[in-house]
Amino acid sequence: MIEISFAQMEAWLSLFLWPFTRISSFILASPIFGHSSVPARVKVGLSIFLTIIISSTLPPLPAIPFTSWSGLGILTEQIIIGLSMGLALHIMFTVVQAGGEFIGMQMGLGFASFFSAETGANTMILSRILYLLTLLIFITLDAHLMVIETMANSFVTLPIGFGTLNAGAFELLVRFASTIFTSGLLFALPLMSALLVINLGMGILNRAAPQFTVFSIGFPITLIVGIFLLSVIMGDLARFLESLFSQGLLFLDSLIETMK
Repeated sequence: MIEISFAQMEAWLSLFLWPFTRISSFILASPIFGHSSVPARVKVGLSIFLTIIISSTLPPLPAIPFTSWSGLGILTEQIIIGLSMGLALHIMFTVVQAGGEFIGMQMGLGFASFFSAETGANTMILSRILYLLTLLIFITLDAHLMVIETMANSFVTLPIGFGTLNAGAFELLVRFASTIFTSGLLFALPLMSALLVINLGMGILNRAAPQFTVFSIGFPITLIVGIFLLSVIMGDLARFLESLFSQGLLFLDSLIETMK
């Protein structure tokens, strides 16, 4: 008869529980695997599947019972690491959403919004379309596999129970959030500049000819020109996103290194 002691059972649970906590936190916080359209069972199943694969390659775990206060601290540490990695990915996708917001406001599409269950607020249609295109291009470039590889390698750089996290990593994460405004504005700048020239021309024309109705003619013109310029920008969207993804993946590696 096979007998299993409590210490053996606790060691087996620790081998699964701590990696599962980091992986599940990362999946829930990531914009792809943690998307609101993905069922909760799929998220949990994917977390368990990745944990079973990765747990066999982990370095030796600390001999600490997971029911102790030290085990609770390690558990909290894994949650923070997973959420930080997922938040870094969210920042990349928010760049495109911010660019869509800038373009939509300049085109006069501020009223074309709907409630998004994912963000819990109203989102512009144009911003939502660009966000979905970004998700598709991200998967097409196999960047999601690179992200999973980075997450698996994080157990080597940040082994479970290695010690205290470096607070400078969270400052680095906050500074990386400025990419939302810089890259988002850079993405929308060509279209915004062209529409600004059109709006200035409409204003001058309205001053020269007061009988000229700006609201009845200016809005269709800015909308048509905006759609045309948007179709031109779409030709370079893949190249812009490829550069953005490369920057985000490099930052994800540097974030993990800084946490040491």
